[in-house]
Amino acid sequence: MNDVATTLFGLAGGLAMFLFGMNSMSDALQKAAGERMKQILSFLTRNPVMGALAGALVTAVLQSSSATTVMVIGFVSAGLMTLPQAISVIFGANIGTTMTAQLLAFKISDFIYPIIFIGFIIYFISKHEKVKSIGMVIFSFGLLFEGIEIMGGVMKPLASSPIFTDLMARVSEIPALGILLGAVMTLIVQSSSATIAVLQNFASQAGPDGVTSIMGLAGAIPILLGDNIGTTITALLASIGQSRAAKRTAISHSIFNISGSIVFAFLIQPFAALITFISTRGNEVDVIARQIANAHTTFNIVCTLIWLPLIPLMVKIVTFIIRGDDTMEQINYQPKYLDNNILDQPVAAMYLISREIERCAGFASGMLHSARAVLMGDLEAATFDNSIQAVKRLRESIAEYTTRLLSRGGLTEAQSEQTVGLLYVINNVDRIADRSEEIAQAVRQLNNAGRNLSDAAIAELDECYSIAERLFLQSIASIRTGDVDLAHAVMLDKKKMRKAQKRFNKAHVVRIKNGECNADLTSDFSAILYGLERIVDNCVSIAEEAMDHITFVDLDESQIRELAARTDAISVPVSSGSSPAGAV
Repeated sequence: MNDVATTLFGLAGGLAMFLFGMNSMSDALQKAAGERMKQILSFLTRNPVMGALAGALVTAVLQSSSATTVMVIGFVSAGLMTLPQAISVIFGANIGTTMTAQLLAFKISDFIYPIIFIGFIIYFISKHEKVKSIGMVIFSFGLLFEGIEIMGGVMKPLASSPIFTDLMARVSEIPALGILLGAVMTLIVQSSSATIAVLQNFASQAGPDGVTSIMGLAGAIPILLGDNIGTTITALLASIGQSRAAKRTAISHSIFNISGSIVFAFLIQPFAALITFISTRGNEVDVIARQIANAHTTFNIVCTLIWLPLIPLMVKIVTFIIRGDDTMEQINYQPKYLDNNILDQPVAAMYLISREIERCAGFASGMLHSARAVLMGDLEAATFDNSIQAVKRLRESIAEYTTRLLSRGGLTEAQSEQTVGLLYVINNVDRIADRSEEIAQAVRQLNNAGRNLSDAAIAELDECYSIAERLFLQSIASIRTGDVDLAHAVMLDKKKMRKAQKRFNKAHVVRIKNGECNADLTSDFSAILYGLERIVDNCVSIAEEAMDHITFVDLDESQIRELAARTDAISVPVSSGSSPAGAV
């Protein structure tokens, strides 16, 4: 194998090991600390500075700005985070991701194999999931540095290549060429950390004098700026199919990096002088990796300090680019009735919980109806996206609110049982929404593959849908009114679904024998029937709560008016029992 092929394959292999180590380390860190990181993002975003600090901290811990960015876009899309909050977190994530370059600047080649061995032993021996994740973090960290060592080893001959040295000279003379090179590299690799690692290794190769870098800091900075531009593609890809606010968040990430890179492109020489001044002294070839890491960190800190006070301007820019009103998209995700100021009044708080559950049940009921419409072929798939996110967000909000209410310790035993029962109800509502979406997806996949159910099969499934929809409405009504007889009727009607399921499965077999149905559809048909039966099981579980005297808490009109005076959660007085099931 010639020298060029050896270098290319060595570079590709080292890069592959680096990327594998980076991704494995990020995944393991998210398993070990992901939920805590989400909590940090949720609670530390009250102002732009705290948001930026939260973004930097989470990204530094997870070692992946992509993970933070995707998480934030998901939060924005679900209504958990406002656009200004998300933008501040994205700014901080850009700072946090520079910690990778700082780590790579350390010379730990003598410790790579012990690190890999220790990580493997911890992962291999431990039975505890979190300890295994920590072992994988250590093991992946070692692989990451081994990948860097491999790349560094195969790139050493490049220092004496006239073609390569001429290319580096051109990059130093024409910053735009370096920016383009860095952007393209990151677009291909989809990891700015990887391309910066490659850059640090390239720059660490000595020139003819054996002391100075082959490219120098001034030549490395344009490529570094290009890396920062290329990394924005991850956020843009993550925003596809999300809400307008999520798309605006992704575009703000691009504007942040592109605008900063353009400005710094005109300041390369003074910027390089500043980095040289603040970095470790020594032979350029020995310190340039640290200088590049410092340049990366300084660039993002300066850009963040400039943009933080200008977040309102950034919001206007991205709103102008992605036009439209996101209010209707977001309002479904936000709790409409829950108010923390009412937690000191248990009865009023339970009333608000009841109304939010009924609202959430409205979304789930709509999803069940929509799933039935998908079966009949007259509904677009997009309807489900907003509804399932609304149900998930409301269930989480209700669970958090209920937990806070219970933790205050001011409830009587009966009130505690009632509150826990309502929490059980919302969990079943959430499962009904999940199963409605799963069934609709199964039907859409069949249709997209051209494997259509027969008219008889569709009619049978439609009959089961009718039973499921009716029992869901009845179960919610039994909770709302406290009608034990209605709850008992739901439990008895469960038998109708089981009988229908058996009858329709037998009918499907007969159709197969008569050549009226495709035998390959048997498992799909049975799976849809089973999914509908599970929905009915959830309806029965809700009815069982009503049998245990769990009901929505109601207030009389005078109490509601008094409550409305304290909170904007209640805008219209509602008489006892007047709220229809599934009202949104």
